[in-house]
Amino acid sequence: MAKFTRPTGTQDILPEDQPYWEYVLACVTSVARKYGFARIDTPVFEATEVFARGVGTGTDIVDKEMYSFKDKGGNDITLRPEFTAGVMRAYIENGMQVLPKPVKLYSTGPVFRYERPQAGRFRQLHQFNAEILGEQSPLADLEIMLIAWDIYARLGFTRLAFQLNTTGCPVCRPGYVEHLRAYYHAHIHQICDDCKLRIEKNPLRVLDCKREQCQPVIAGAPKMIDHVCADCAAHFAELRAYLDDLGKPYTLNHRLVRGLDYYTKTVFEVWAEGIGAQSAICGGGRYDGLIELLGGAPTPGVGFAAGIERAVMLMKAQHIAVPTPPVPPVFIAYLGDAARLHAVRLLVQLHQADIGAQIAMSGSLKAQLRQADKRGARFALILGEDEIAQGTVTLRDMAGGSQETVALAEVASVLKTKLG
Repeated sequence: MAKFTRPTGTQDILPEDQPYWEYVLACVTSVARKYGFARIDTPVFEATEVFARGVGTGTDIVDKEMYSFKDKGGNDITLRPEFTAGVMRAYIENGMQVLPKPVKLYSTGPVFRYERPQAGRFRQLHQFNAEILGEQSPLADLEIMLIAWDIYARLGFTRLAFQLNTTGCPVCRPGYVEHLRAYYHAHIHQICDDCKLRIEKNPLRVLDCKREQCQPVIAGAPKMIDHVCADCAAHFAELRAYLDDLGKPYTLNHRLVRGLDYYTKTVFEVWAEGIGAQSAICGGGRYDGLIELLGGAPTPGVGFAAGIERAVMLMKAQHIAVPTPPVPPVFIAYLGDAARLHAVRLLVQLHQADIGAQIAMSGSLKAQLRQADKRGARFALILGEDEIAQGTVTLRDMAGGSQETVALAEVASVLKTKLG
């Protein structure tokens, strides 16, 4: 018989890893609600055009990484490679534009990208995502950056800092792109083959190339900050003033463009020191034209996304401790077949009283008590012929070994007192 293995680029999230995941998701939810964000869940798959139009052709995601297929109805469908475009579709379709502005939304869940698997990168990965819609003020940019910062601070990351850039807007970006193209055409023989395509299809992406041969060319490239219009310059200056006033460290990174077409003005990443060469732990920015691009009314927006797998990997690498999930404190053991039914009734009784309890499935009484110890139970309840006849149960303290007899009718209240 064939031995099945998980698909390349996926992982099994085993029970021993679940405490990290639960902790990350709990932190995300807690911080999001503190800032007034409401949860939204969108389908795992959308019409392909949602991502092709929203994320943009010429991006690596659309051109190389999307899981796209025709369903049985002949529709072009894509597993979501990111959240934002789908959330914008939901915003438009469900009439959320009538809600009081700004509309603050967050999501968590899986996304799918066909990319080369490596440490912290998967073909099925999980993200948390936050969006602020309907507000043009740089305060919205600031709040998105602060919620990302607060999540990572609560997770235990230290020495956080922002990388920050502006990518302009439809008014000033075209002029910058022409300067960038002219510069790259003058250095066309020095750049990699991918950048020769990018400079025509998605010019800003050349600034994000990691190939060694392109680094000297990138270093001398024109900077967007020198070509922005007055509105973009004022927006960026106000955001920086807020960060300066709050004492949030940031570095102007003229190479930072992010990988999606829909970004305008602010783009940012959160970095953490001490985790090797790949210091970025999340990123986002402003996307004022995206809703309009997907058929909605002009609506400004800003957001960020972050990978849960990467957060968990880095938490482990930095030895960040997470709370251990509680185990049921009570284990029910029994002696003989006659006591089994009474043990089941007792289990149900304890659960109805909201007391965590497990029951032995089989084995001798000695083996059952060993099982109780291995499972970390604080107390074992033992039922045998004598206990059944007397309407009692033997309560054993697993740590100290002491025992006492308790009436069955009172066992729930006695346990609640002992468990505090």
